Amino acid sequence: MIKNIAIDGLSGAGKSTVAKEVARELGYVYVDTGSMYRGVALYLIERKIDYKKEKNVINALKNIKIDLEYVNGEQQVILNGKNVSTDVRNEKVGIVTSKYVAVINEVREFLVEIQKELGKKKSIVMDGRDIGSVVLKDAFLKIYLDATPEARAKRRYKEILGKKTDVKYEEVIEDIKRRDYTDTTRKHSPLIRCDDAVYIDSSNMNIEEVVEEIIKIYKEREK
Repeated sequence: MIKNIAIDGLSGAGKSTVAKEVARELGYVYVDTGSMYRGVALYLIERKIDYKKEKNVINALKNIKIDLEYVNGEQQVILNGKNVSTDVRNEKVGIVTSKYVAVINEVREFLVEIQKELGKKKSIVMDGRDIGSVVLKDAFLKIYLDATPEARAKRRYKEILGKKTDVKYEEVIEDIKRRDYTDTTRKHSPLIRCDDAVYIDSSNMNIEEVVEEIIKIYKEREK
């Protein structure tokens, strides 16, 4: 029996890391939907397409093919035959994704169909911003992972510094707040907390504690 887990939440809440660990613990396949949207953004950036014009983004979709492959349990993002798993994590790609790509309904429809098919084939853990509300409406378990803007900014700031990138904390928290506004107010499939989602505030929790809590909830629901 397929039992999918949907994890939604704001940028920097730790969704991807948590989802990946939950999938590993349960022997599920992990699907990072954000990387798929980032793949579209990367395509636009690399080809110097003016992504600020919505029609340009929509027109580009016909030339984009995004696949997910798994190597030793790790998700690999394949953009038009090329592995771009590292490239899509670039900070600029993230900004373009949130501000210009993910807000376009045609992009969401394009990728949601791919995501829905993944959930029909096997038990998966999928994270994003509209998973429980749009992609996996009948998920066995829905989680809404939250954290204060300050907690999320500190995590993102530490992550960026680890890559030796010159950045200021003030810039990071402003970007977090901007993404929050964009994700929760966009016209199509805004980030919402589903009525049937379990709310977890990870502001004062580490990754291990969040994963442990989700596994506990999952096992209780299985009884």
